[in-house]
Amino acid sequence: MLGSTNIVAFVPTKDSEKARAFYEGVLGLRFVKDDGFAMVLNANGIMIRVAKMKEFTPAQSTILGWQVSDIENVVRGLQKKGAHFEIFGFFKQDELGIWTAPTGDKVAWFKDPDGNILSVSQHV
Repeated sequence: MLGSTNIVAFVPTKDSEKARAFYEGVLGLRFVKDDGFAMVLNANGIMIRVAKMKEFTPAQSTILGWQVSDIENVVRGLQKKGAHFEIFGFFKQDELGIWTAPTGDKVAWFKDPDGNILSVSQHV
């Protein structure tokens, strides 16, 4: 039933101005509108609603991610724009913060200004 419809992603924020600067300026998403309840962004045809919250606790796992074809270059590019990649310490990550799974898939994690965990991944 929903397999042929578009997904809408939701991300919470306590500070929509900082979130807009990050999602638009650092990640390169296109601002669509602010409807008062959320900031609406376009991520390659996917709607992301950055929902305005008075309070929330960021999830301890990834809430939003992007599949990329060259993770090393994407990580370096995001770092140049100010993104900080997390080193978790419970599995081996390289100097860029990229973890390579036994399958060969690669993942790197970073946080938005509200502490939400985001990721970029490259899959074999």
